[in-house]
Amino acid sequence: MTGVPASAAGGSSKATPAAAASGEPGGAKPVRGGKIAAAAVNQASVWNIANLLTMLRLLLVPAFVMLMLADGGYDPAWRSLAWAAFAIAMITDLFDGHIARTYNLVTDFGKIADPIADKAIMGAALICLSALGDLPWWVTAVILGRELGVTLLRFLVIRYGVIPASRGGKLKTLTQGVAVGMYILALTGWLATLRFWVMGAAVVLTVVTGLDYVRQAIVLRRQGIAERKAALEETEA
Repeated sequence: MTGVPASAAGGSSKATPAAAASGEPGGAKPVRGGKIAAAAVNQASVWNIANLLTMLRLLLVPAFVMLMLADGGYDPAWRSLAWAAFAIAMITDLFDGHIARTYNLVTDFGKIADPIADKAIMGAALICLSALGDLPWWVTAVILGRELGVTLLRFLVIRYGVIPASRGGKLKTLTQGVAVGMYILALTGWLATLRFWVMGAAVVLTVVTGLDYVRQAIVLRRQGIAERKAALEETEA
């Protein structure tokens, strides 16, 4: 279509009976298979680079577990390979969300799969470390409990608004990744001591940012209730 009115082009502006029956302006017939082609485009949009990185991270979870537990879980070579898988997963976590937002590649699949992949790789690493006796179970419980709790909290208050990721939360994620990565490697000496303090900082940030999310959720809920009440009173007035 050129966008030029039929009257200006010397044609009749009236639609033919066939055109009226078809429901198409100007008598143009719909392209056969048009709806199927549109659906194919929508389906293909799921297979973008951001979602592929998320899928890669999901596939790395079982690979990481196998590498981590290979040969009893204490072989330095296998642990190094497990660290490489964990590092790749954490790096892709930094890029897939940014790519999706920057290039308008956000999909429903990405919204669901991305947080699942994040928690799956971190949870797998923490559980493996605790099962091998390298990390106390209470540390794993605190970190995973906080992650699951914040996720549940977001769903509970989503009708009032979205709790944005804070700088503290991003710092927490980075610190957790570094600490867990250091525990995955078979470190000795002062590096083994250093990883203890890095993990301690990660636990503190985990608790502090978790409490901050609780505060934000309470404030968001109060504001949402107040706004709804004000809107209802305005409607009744």
